[in-house]
Amino acid sequence: MNEHKTLFITGVSSGLGNALAREALAAGHRVIGTLRREADLEAFAALSDRAHGVLLDVTDHARLATVVAEVQAAHGPVDVLVNNAGYGHEGILEESPLEELRQQFEVNVFAAVAMTKAFLPSFRERRRGHIINITSMGGTITLPGISYYCGSKFALEGISAALGQELAPFGVWVTAVAPGSFRTDWAGRSMRRSARGIADYDEQFTPIRAAREAKSGKQLGDPRKAAQALLQLIALPAPPTHLLLGSDALHLVRERLATASREIDRWEALTLSTDG
Repeated sequence: MNEHKTLFITGVSSGLGNALAREALAAGHRVIGTLRREADLEAFAALSDRAHGVLLDVTDHARLATVVAEVQAAHGPVDVLVNNAGYGHEGILEESPLEELRQQFEVNVFAAVAMTKAFLPSFRERRRGHIINITSMGGTITLPGISYYCGSKFALEGISAALGQELAPFGVWVTAVAPGSFRTDWAGRSMRRSARGIADYDEQFTPIRAAREAKSGKQLGDPRKAAQALLQLIALPAPPTHLLLGSDALHLVRERLATASREIDRWEALTLSTDG
């Protein structure tokens, strides 16, 4: 439980990534974190002599292999990769430009996969490592107005599950961590919102957008406690393939799975009618 590890965490300037970095450092781990601004890099490095920042836009795929090689040459092998960098998009699908969907997937999915691929050779060759992909309860449940976001998290959930099966023979673990609502900037300044324009959606969506904005910063989830849970996760000899964080995630995902099971049962005859 007290083994000190080297963590590589994307997006440590704020939110869950910052909370995890701070708790990991406090517990004696070494943390390499990616940041996009020089000022944030300096602030991160000031946290500890075991805090090492890397200026990196995670969508700059061409740089990732070089960055990973340089990091491991300077600080030794990385034990845990945490693909945390990401953002939320809010908007009615009909009103949201396709470019917003492309960008949502570029950051939330493609960057996580590209970063993972950069680390896989060393993890596989060492026959050890732990990849944590921060998904969301929105990778199982859905809500109107965040279809692009849910789509990206559903994708990362599926990729994580399949990747875990591929890497199991090499002793490399993959865990999709799905937080519920936490007091981060996800619904605040980090959220990208498509402009409204179709009145037919006003009655349904206007209250949802207002409620989400009002709730920002007041969510039940404590990022520091989430970080502590993640430190427990990386200490496990056999970590789970999926972990929910937060009581809202637990309730809503259980409800969604129960609904899905009932729907499967209801349409079982039609489903079986295609065999033959």
